[in-house]
Amino acid sequence: MKRSEIGKAQERAAAMLKSSGIALTEQEITHIEVAGFGLGELDIQGLELITYVNMDRYCAKELVLFPRQTCPEHLHPSIGSAPGKMETFRCRSGSVFLYVEGEAATSIKSIVPPGSEPFYTVYHEIELLPGEQYTIEPGIKHWFQAGNLGAIVSEFSSTSRDEFDIFTDPRIVRMPIVTEDE
Repeated sequence: MKRSEIGKAQERAAAMLKSSGIALTEQEITHIEVAGFGLGELDIQGLELITYVNMDRYCAKELVLFPRQTCPEHLHPSIGSAPGKMETFRCRSGSVFLYVEGEAATSIKSIVPPGSEPFYTVYHEIELLPGEQYTIEPGIKHWFQAGNLGAIVSEFSSTSRDEFDIFTDPRIVRMPIVTEDE
């Protein structure tokens, strides 16, 4: 991902957070993580996030999703004797469609990213509106997509080890590779 694309996404995410009443320091704004997943389609499959704290027992983040942006299907596996990450998503603004293992919806409100259909396999739909939350147990496949206005989601979880996440799509690179603009 090009450094300029990251900068634009950071600015856009910061503006969304500010308009939602979430105050950030200048340092937090410059450290907004932009996860493009190596797919080259950030506005379709991507995620912007701020990690406030990530310690041995807990983690807190803000997840920013642009309109209809999707975080691809994945799970948080056990690592050694530690169970996978348990996380609670609380919608702060906009709406988010969360999909987890369970009885599939007969039709879903999300748009599965074109060309990635084989990599989306769970369709039990939970729609979160501002003030609503849902807890995902460790080892459960899940993916999520913002509604038409985008979404801000607070994540409260056990320790985050993103580098160990298992994505259904083998093309995904979780940790970004940043290139300079030409």
